[in-house]
Amino acid sequence: MTLNLRTAATLCVALSICALLVVPGNFPALTGDARLTLAVFALATCAWIGTAIDDTYIALGAGLALTATGVISSDTLFSTLGDETVWLLICAFVLAAAVARTGLAGRAAAFLVSGARSVRQLTHLTTAALVVTAFAVPATSGRAALALPVFLALAKALSDRRRLVVMLALLFPTVILLSAVATLIGAGAHLITVSVLWESTGERIGFTQWLLLGLPLAVATSHLAAEAVLLTTTRRADRAGPVRITMDDLQEHSEKPVTGPWEPAETRCALLLATVVALWCSEPLHQVPPAVVALIGAVVAASPALGTVRLKDALGTVPWSLLLFMAATMAMGVALAESGAAKWLVGGVPLDLPPWLFLAVVIAVSTAAHLVLQSRSARSSVLVPLVVAAAVGAGVNPVAAALASTAAAGFCHTLPASAKPVTLFAEIPGTPTYTPRDLLRLSAVLAPLTAAAVLLCALTLWPLLGVPVR
Repeated sequence: MTLNLRTAATLCVALSICALLVVPGNFPALTGDARLTLAVFALATCAWIGTAIDDTYIALGAGLALTATGVISSDTLFSTLGDETVWLLICAFVLAAAVARTGLAGRAAAFLVSGARSVRQLTHLTTAALVVTAFAVPATSGRAALALPVFLALAKALSDRRRLVVMLALLFPTVILLSAVATLIGAGAHLITVSVLWESTGERIGFTQWLLLGLPLAVATSHLAAEAVLLTTTRRADRAGPVRITMDDLQEHSEKPVTGPWEPAETRCALLLATVVALWCSEPLHQVPPAVVALIGAVVAASPALGTVRLKDALGTVPWSLLLFMAATMAMGVALAESGAAKWLVGGVPLDLPPWLFLAVVIAVSTAAHLVLQSRSARSSVLVPLVVAAAVGAGVNPVAAALASTAAAGFCHTLPASAKPVTLFAEIPGTPTYTPRDLLRLSAVLAPLTAAAVLLCALTLWPLLGVPVR
């Protein structure tokens, strides 16, 4: 009944907005294309919020409606699938499949975690290991799936200390979500942001620039979150005892080898991954686009002689639904910008704010948006075009505003259904995990902490790295 009422309420809101838009005398400043764009945008957003219809299906329907009505061309709709950021993500998933097949990630994580001698060391070494996975596995759901076996091995080794297991269950998804901002491939929302900025301002953010801007924020917020998780889910007595986790303990509960000499496939995969990441980070030196580097890496990873995974199997791990969603929402972003709808939407908002206050409002709205829109990509497709248009009107650098909004949207920890990694670790049969009350307690501390960290980076660090506030 609750779901039906919510669906009916959102449908009424959407139809009311559409009715206001189609009346010719209303909003005389709006062009025909802008009216159509806003109507489609309102229907899609309300459908994302209030219905159980697949997000990708809604996005494709919105893109098709915009194309059929002539707001955007068919070339614009279909060219988004050929965007280099989409190819970057496809090839990154192929590389991730090669890493997962060899068990390399589990071996590296076990090596770090086995060095812990106290609860706090275990917490921060686990955090460091999870941050590193942002370079190897694209998208937060993929990283969560890869990290789950490591958590289960730790949970078995610490089965006599229940509160520590609950703490780790909450730590894994928390760090995975916050550390995604470290790399361009960390979340599909990042690629949507880059596309919107390119279409709206003509500025392209590459892998290296995103890394410089996002990695310090990812490291800082991840370790702040680690402390928050530790303090909100454990007592002093839980943290006082020593921790001793050996490689043999982890091997006992792991399907892949985490001890002993490296296998040839692991060595080849590690060298390939290190080479790809190094080439991504050194893009300004060799000028080879990240998507081309990723494609070369994917071809090598799936090659019969040097590869560790078959191309057919690797492509089976690619979330094609996510790619179609990204393409459709990119087209929606183009329509909002080119039709003038985004500019009109923010035209009535008071924009005569100091830059720091404008960014603070953007960050606050983006941080809270997960309570309404559960899909991170959907949040970016809705918020970023509006933030860019508002930033231009407020005299704020649209790149800084869009990055701040996207980074703040990485916080989505309030409810078990707020993000896929949170859902995954909330229900693990046979293993103690966190409750909704644990999430609420953590969110009350973590939401203002992460928002303040994003604002601090936008005002102090990013200007030093070439992204001024104005």
